Amino acid sequence: MSRASFIITSIVWALSIICATAGYCDERQPIKLPNPQVDGGKPLMQVLRERSSSRSFSPEKLPAQILSNLLWAAFGINRQDTGKRTAPSAVNWQEIDIYVATAEGLYLYDAKTQALNPVFSGDIRKATGRQDFVREAPVNLIYVADFSRMGTAPKEDKELYSAADTGFISQNVYLYCASEGMATVVRGSIDKQSLAKTMKLRPDQKIILAQSVGYSKK
Repeated sequence: MSRASFIITSIVWALSIICATAGYCDERQPIKLPNPQVDGGKPLMQVLRERSSSRSFSPEKLPAQILSNLLWAAFGINRQDTGKRTAPSAVNWQEIDIYVATAEGLYLYDAKTQALNPVFSGDIRKATGRQDFVREAPVNLIYVADFSRMGTAPKEDKELYSAADTGFISQNVYLYCASEGMATVVRGSIDKQSLAKTMKLRPDQKIILAQSVGYSKK
């Protein structure tokens, strides 16, 4: 190995150690989630009986596998040949994006690659709602409609269908949490203008709802 190659290799190795130690890698690169576990779970009727809202959360972080399962249940791809999803979407616009706010940063769920694409680092959980518990929940999902994907549909149709599609997705989260014995609540009490600015959303992106997810506080 030449001296130049040795120096370059040493620098790369040192940076990788710093990156892993400081936790910067996941901030710069997409986080590949484990393949979702699509079998198992409680029977549907039992899940419907146990579905509920909870506003008491443990700060315990969600394992990567649970987060992957959760996001796939919410709006993952369940038909690889067509790219269609676990929740219906008007005209198959698939206009709803799921942003994931954790203590480490803000991420955008990519259903095609089953990954979290980093938006920026930093904890914005408390900005995702007006209630105190949102800063304690390990995960806050933010449902954002991208009106640019809805073509020339009238504004009132965009608002109606994006709200309905968000409802389908949030109910999937409820059902998954009921099946896993987890806590969740969907929320509309949000300073949307301030949060949109924090998230650096475009004018044609609109926050619809947010949803806190985690384990129940013991």
